This record gives sequence, C-alpha cells and structure tokens, in this order.
Amino acid sequence: MSKIAPCLWFDGEAEEAAKFYISLLPDSRIDRIQRNPIDTPAGKAGSVLVVEFTLAGQEYMALNGGRRIDYTHAISFKIDCADQAEVDRLWDGLSSNGGEAVQCGWLRDRYGVSWQIVPSVFPKLLGGPDPAGAQRAMQAMMKMVKLDIAALQKAYDGR
Repeated sequence: MSKIAPCLWFDGEAEEAAKFYISLLPDSRIDRIQRNPIDTPAGKAGSVLVVEFTLAGQEYMALNGGRRIDYTHAISFKIDCADQAEVDRLWDGLSSNGGEAVQCGWLRDRYGVSWQIVPSVFPKLLGGPDPAGAQRAMQAMMKMVKLDIAALQKAYDGR
C-alpha cells in the first residue's frame, strides 16, 4: 500500500466514479469498498462510504462525503500517453457524459475532476535541443484544446 494516496470527494458517486476511472486505464482495479456502519450525514447505514481503488498502479480513495464540493484546477491528474491513439481514447472517455474540454490538454470529467492528457513526447519537445522549436511547440500547444502530437512535432520542426 502506498504511504500517500489521493482522496477524491463525492456526493454518493464514489463507487460509480471509481468504476468509471478503472475502465479507462490498464493496471486498475477496485481494491476495497467500505460501507457506512451507521446512518451519517454522508449516507445511510450500508451505503458506500469509501472506495479504495488502484488506477494505473497508483492507489486512490473515493469518499462519499455528503454534499458536492467543487474541484479546481489547482489539483489535477496528469496521464502520460504513449501516442495519439491513447490521447484520443482517454480524452474521449474522460470528457464523455458531461465532461468539459478546457484547453492545453486539460479537461474536467463528469465529476468535475481535472485531468491533463499529455503525450509523452511533449516534455521532450519543450526541453529539446532547439530553443526556437520549443517556443514554436509551446505556442502551438497554447492554441490547442486536446493535444495533437503531429501538429506539436510539426511546430517544433518549423514546418
């Protein structure tokens, strides 16, 4: 078990959200569901209180804490994507059913959680040996919503 695990707050949607997240990434699973032993402001006895789950090898906890509390971009989860197909699949999955595209590879999912869907090549473009190419790639990214690897590479290369 990890010493530190993010805890996500939900209003009765913890199990639903955990199942949604694990459906999108390999090496993911529900580890444990804890139910309320008594009636609480967050739910009736027997209802789901906590869901511990592993998402792409990282442990998380989803808590049905009662009323909804809005998330902000101050905390987000970055997913490193090997290629455009993975960017597209995760983007489409996380932004589905009420999610919201933001910009520069960021989105909010249907629960309001912020995600960064980033191709693994992008940091290499920004930190590559060509400073002018890095500037062009950054300028191209600033105009994007979902990141486009081919367009970022083209910008870096000056084409």
